[in-house]
Amino acid sequence: MLAAMMDKRSNRVGARRVVPRLRPAAALLAGLFAVAPAPAAEPCGLCAAAVAINPPLAQCLLDRYATLATSGNGVIAVDLSDCETERGIVEALPAVGGEPDEPDLKFILSRPQLDCLKSRLEEPGLVRAPVTRIDLGTCG
Repeated sequence: MLAAMMDKRSNRVGARRVVPRLRPAAALLAGLFAVAPAPAAEPCGLCAAAVAINPPLAQCLLDRYATLATSGNGVIAVDLSDCETERGIVEALPAVGGEPDEPDLKFILSRPQLDCLKSRLEEPGLVRAPVTRIDLGTCG
């Protein structure tokens, strides 16, 4: 029986049976690394460089942060279109040199950007009506 298990080329017991089992495992590992998400250090080509937001949308994003932070695979699609926005009687004065900024209702962020945006939105007095533009270039 021992002679049947011997590999004639290496003179080791069971060498013939182990090698074929390793090949599928190695192929599986190689496949997993090929489809694994990109490291967080790589830049996100679709992610927003800045977000225009007003106080009600900022509060809505903060309320949804826990859900957003656990969604996605390193890239988070933020949709605030169903959040309640202010509907004042008096419209805001137009910005000097053009149309007033509209808040961004849909945008894409990386996880580090989402964390950075959350911390920026939690700063007292940062977000003001009608719209505040927050630069995400300093975020990871």
